[in-house]
Amino acid sequence: MTHQYAMTGFTVREHRVEVPVDWSAPERFGSIEVFARELVDPEQASDDLPLLVFLQGGPGGQGPRPLGDGWIARALERYRVILLDQRGTGRSSPVDGRVIRGFDDAAQAADYLACFRGDAIVEDAEHLRRTVYAGRQWATLGQSYGGFLTLTYLSRHPGALTRCFVTGGLPPATATAEEVYAHTYRRQAARNRELARLHPGDVPVLGRIADLLGERDAVLPNGDPFTPERLQQLGMPLGMSTGIDSVHWLLDTALSADGGLSEGFLAAVADQTGFDGGPLYAVLQEVIYHQGEREPGWAAQAEHDRWPSFASAARPLQLTGEVIFPWMYSQHRALRPFRGAAEELAARTSWPALYDLDRLASNEVPVAAVQYYDDPYVDLDLALATEVGHLDVWITNEHLHDGLRAAGDEILPRLFDLAAGKARVTGR
Repeated sequence: MTHQYAMTGFTVREHRVEVPVDWSAPERFGSIEVFARELVDPEQASDDLPLLVFLQGGPGGQGPRPLGDGWIARALERYRVILLDQRGTGRSSPVDGRVIRGFDDAAQAADYLACFRGDAIVEDAEHLRRTVYAGRQWATLGQSYGGFLTLTYLSRHPGALTRCFVTGGLPPATATAEEVYAHTYRRQAARNRELARLHPGDVPVLGRIADLLGERDAVLPNGDPFTPERLQQLGMPLGMSTGIDSVHWLLDTALSADGGLSEGFLAAVADQTGFDGGPLYAVLQEVIYHQGEREPGWAAQAEHDRWPSFASAARPLQLTGEVIFPWMYSQHRALRPFRGAAEELAARTSWPALYDLDRLASNEVPVAAVQYYDDPYVDLDLALATEVGHLDVWITNEHLHDGLRAAGDEILPRLFDLAAGKARVTGR
């Protein structure tokens, strides 16, 4: 089904296709709907433009809702841009607590959620390409987790792709989740040091708030308990361009005149640390790394326990990064229905492969990527460890993980030139 309408700066076509939940056994869970939004410059609407599908970050991320500026404006100069809502998000049969409560038991729910990894997302995109776009080849732009999807796409359907662009998302294709967190914890510790260097006055404020939360029970406006561990979640954006300053300004009015916590601060914490709009981000956070045989358990929690400096009772208080812990399924209202299924997923010891390393090594599709030195989400060393043929990587400290959002109109043209052989790689 297709629907078309106009917005300022672009024309929109909306597409909906039906896909099986489990591509390996279509009858198992039935079907879901996948939604994609196609944008085109109105002045080029009748032109035979090449296609560019955007693979959103995540996991569990819906496609951006466009305003026509930034990287999208640059891309529309030469492409029809397709914004895919990954299965289970946005308008693609979203998965929330109500859906999970409909399963008979946690094991069945876990089986269902295991069908929402990168291999299935790529098959959804392929179905969209074959049905809506009559099998035309397209380019991909993968931001963060979208880069993981890119290498899965190259592993499974390289003939579908003309070229690939990756921003902050070359995956650690040969690393375990445990190895990933061992690297990213070091980078998150560095981001905490940078916060303390730039805003030293924030250090005692964080300690004071944590002490208050340890002394008395506190509740956020949505009813969730406010604990020191949840306070530490404010560190998740430290890998973004404005993340450190955002934390600083949030703490600026955290304490009320009577020494307690301000209502505005409590509301902001509930919003910024919650998963109401995207529970799959939490549930799939470690699952996206699992391949082959593995030891059961929570990888991030195990690494966290190796860092006494990140304990909630430690001072100065350290803010955690892009990590999901078992306690969240008790403290976060949006995650409570997923608790049993998440435990089942953490206990699994065997997972299908996501990448074909031999095919990636012999890849012939041009791939242009930018990776960031100080990114605590996608570790640079692990990102560069996978051999990918015809890959050019621009490594820079000019941007952080959200480079595409913050400076996409500058980054994207350079990646276009890099993939076309018109620019040289510097910094590698």
